[in-house]
Amino acid sequence: MAPHLSVVIPVYNEEANILHLWTRLSKVLRENFDDRGWEVVMTDDGSRDMSLDMLLEIARLEPRLKVVEFNKNYGQHAAIFAAFAQTTGQVIVTMDADLQNPPEEIPKLVAKMDEGFDIVGGLRQGRQANDSVFRTMPSKIVNAITRKTTGINLHDYGCMLRAYNREVIDAILNCRERSSFIPALANSFAKRITEIPVAHAERAAGDSKYGFWRLINLQFDLLTSFSLLPLQMLSVLGVAISALGFMLFIGIMIYRFIDPAGTVEGIFTLFAILFFFIGCQFIAFGLLGEYIGRIYVEVRDRPRYMIKKVHKRE
Repeated sequence: MAPHLSVVIPVYNEEANILHLWTRLSKVLRENFDDRGWEVVMTDDGSRDMSLDMLLEIARLEPRLKVVEFNKNYGQHAAIFAAFAQTTGQVIVTMDADLQNPPEEIPKLVAKMDEGFDIVGGLRQGRQANDSVFRTMPSKIVNAITRKTTGINLHDYGCMLRAYNREVIDAILNCRERSSFIPALANSFAKRITEIPVAHAERAAGDSKYGFWRLINLQFDLLTSFSLLPLQMLSVLGVAISALGFMLFIGIMIYRFIDPAGTVEGIFTLFAILFFFIGCQFIAFGLLGEYIGRIYVEVRDRPRYMIKKVHKRE
């Protein structure tokens, strides 16, 4: 019989957190979901420490834990996709392995899903006190752009503690694109979406795997995978610059008739304007290149990841 709840956790170099995570997580699941059935799917994303060995030792004793072993590191989203493919539950909850997402919050998400929602997102509370401004500010920017891009007014797209129903996960697994922002992709297949406040803790041990450049790459995934807005903005910018250039030309011609000797003095201003236009062109080329590069990656149709083995006690 398929379990009601599946918990998905990507793992990368988290040996300092795994035992503590499993102790807390398994306690929550046994106390709240033993009667409905549960399973946990963890993907080892090419860890270079003892994370995989520790997961396999737990799986040897716990038949409700599956461990997906990658042959190398493919990134968090690939690890989540691989774990999704191994789940069988009706409700799927994702969370991080660093205990910033407290496992004790899972029953709140499932209870909200029982009200008939397709997706329940977590809205992290107290994050300002736990994370630096260099983490919170990029997250705010990502959230604002995601709301604009998807048209769904959620406040914390960066929170990994989220719940999805089976139909949404099945739809996600049918999508083959390599670059994708899972929360935004899931929203495109859901009708009833909400978010609830969840606790947010400091990282228990180790270092964050989601640095500034990964946030930048995530933002490009979001913009190029779900919206033509950057290309449309380039068209608007082109029209605006053309209009500005035409008005500048008219202004220079008028100024030349009024004061012919003064036109030479404005040559450095013209150079500044020229450099501005050149900068705009390079930005445009960069955005176009980003789209073309991602098209190239998709056309090659290489797999997102390679699974070495799925470990499960029979």
